[in-house]
Amino acid sequence: MKAIITYVSLILLCISCAQTENQKEIQTEKSSADKKNSVASQIAKLKADGYQIFDYVDEKTGDTVIMQQYFMAFLKSGPNRNQSEEEATKLQEAHQAHLGRMYELGYADISGPFGDDGELRGITVYNVPTLKMADSLANLDPMMKSGRLIVEIKPWWAGKGYPLR
Repeated sequence: MKAIITYVSLILLCISCAQTENQKEIQTEKSSADKKNSVASQIAKLKADGYQIFDYVDEKTGDTVIMQQYFMAFLKSGPNRNQSEEEATKLQEAHQAHLGRMYELGYADISGPFGDDGELRGITVYNVPTLKMADSLANLDPMMKSGRLIVEIKPWWAGKGYPLR
């Protein structure tokens, strides 16, 4: 009797393991299909929204990497830098508020000053579909309007969704 119970238990264990492996295979196939649909829908949406993109398959991971064109705004010292300290402070506050709004609205992904006191003052990376839009948004900045800063914008390609490290 013990032998029969042991034998039946082993058979049930084997069946259970086989079912678990089948479920894992089905889940993996479903996950892979979801990723492909997700990437395809993301590509379709970016193209529909007017973004310039291309994609490739990463040989190491097998994942599709979407490269998107962003716009890097180089903020430079402008011709009008003779404001009083009080006026310069107010402009700086308005500048930071402008950049904060750009980030909150999803138009800018990262901004910051350079660590020296050179002609090149800082950068902003705009996440918008066109150079014209990036230029318009950058020139809404009170610092640009006052002439304290000027902007030069360059197209820049980066992998969609990659974080800074």
